[in-house]
Amino acid sequence: MGLFDSSTIGNLQIGLNGAAMEQKAISQNIANVDTPNYKAKRGQFKHTLDDAIQNENLKAVRTNAKHIEFGNSTTRLHYTEDSSTQYNHNGNNVDIDKEMSDLAKNQIYYNAVTDRLSSKFSSIKTAVRGGGS
Repeated sequence: MGLFDSSTIGNLQIGLNGAAMEQKAISQNIANVDTPNYKAKRGQFKHTLDDAIQNENLKAVRTNAKHIEFGNSTTRLHYTEDSSTQYNHNGNNVDIDKEMSDLAKNQIYYNAVTDRLSSKFSSIKTAVRGGGS
């Protein structure tokens, strides 16, 4: 086991990868807001936990019978395309207001994950230095 192999760091990495993927999808949607027949894309990574819970793939050692079982599962990051709507007369379904809102929400999520990751690395740094500054 390496120094950076904790499940917290791994989960934060998945969160950052997902936020980056969502950022790419939102950027593509904004860039194609006037492209005829373009369909908005969404990054899908948050579904992994729901899938794992439904399929009971999450297993971990429990210290109490009342604890919820959990563990690692494989993450599947992918894009989906929404073709069920049409926002513009040219077949395009990108709503620029929604995209800008999603962009801000994704930025807040990304900042929260990077702050948590920075805090985790600060804790490791403190431990390596022996607790002193």
